[in-house]
Amino acid sequence: MLEVKNVTKRYGKNAACNDVSFTLEPGSMTVLLGPNGAGKSTIIKSILGFLKYQGDITVNGLDNRSVEARKLVGYIPELPSLYPTLTVIEHMEFIARAYKLTDYKDRINILLERFELDDKRKKFGDELSKGMQQKLNICLGLLPDPDFILLDEPLLGLDPHAIKELKNYIEELRVAGKTMLISTHIIDSVDMMWDRTIIMQNGQVRANVTRSEIEGSGKSLEDLFFEVTEGIDKASVSEENKEGEAAQ
Repeated sequence: MLEVKNVTKRYGKNAACNDVSFTLEPGSMTVLLGPNGAGKSTIIKSILGFLKYQGDITVNGLDNRSVEARKLVGYIPELPSLYPTLTVIEHMEFIARAYKLTDYKDRINILLERFELDDKRKKFGDELSKGMQQKLNICLGLLPDPDFILLDEPLLGLDPHAIKELKNYIEELRVAGKTMLISTHIIDSVDMMWDRTIIMQNGQVRANVTRSEIEGSGKSLEDLFFEVTEGIDKASVSEENKEGEAAQ
C-alpha cells in the first residue's frame, strides 16, 4: 500500500500541492487526472522523494525516501532523460547495476523485444527518435520489476501501435498484481481498465472516486472531470440543449 497523507509542497508563497491525501491499494490501478499545472507531477515527484514537502508518504509502511521503499517503486517520467553517449543496452545495464539486479538479462531481452528496440541495442541515446526514446524510457522504468509503478503522461510521443502495445502491457501488469498510478491530462488516453480516479486542480484533490461509483452515477469519466474542474454538468447542458431545440 502506498499512502499520501496531508502533503503540501510550496514554492515561495505558491502551493503546488496543498494538503493532498490518497491511498493506492495493493494491485489497483489509479488514474490521476487534472489540467496542466494541477499539481500532478509535483505529487508524483514528492512520492519519489525528489522534492522536499510537508506531510507523510509511506510505501508498505516504509518512509518513501528510504532505500528499501525506493526499491519498490518504479517511475516512467513524462520526458525521457537519456545519456547521449550510452547505447540502448548500456542504459539497461546501467539501471540493472544501479538496482543491483541479478539474472536480469532475459528481462532486458523481453522488454526490448516487446517495445521494438531489440534492433536498436547499439544506438546511442541521442540517435533515437523521440518515440524510441520514450520506449527506452518505459523499459528502464520497468526493468527492476517494481511493485509500484508511477507513470507520468506515459503515452506522449508514442505512435498508435506503441500506444496500443503499452496499454496491453499495462493491463498485463495489472493482472500480475502491480499497483499503478497513471498521471495524465488527456482523458481519452486512459480508456483501459482502472479502479479509481483522483482529479486534481490548483494543487488540491477535487475528487477521489472508484470506477463503480462513477458508473453508478450514470456519468462518464469525462463528465465528472468537467463537472469538477469547470463546474459544468454535461448531462444538464445536454438536456437544456434538447429543451431549447424542442422550443424552437
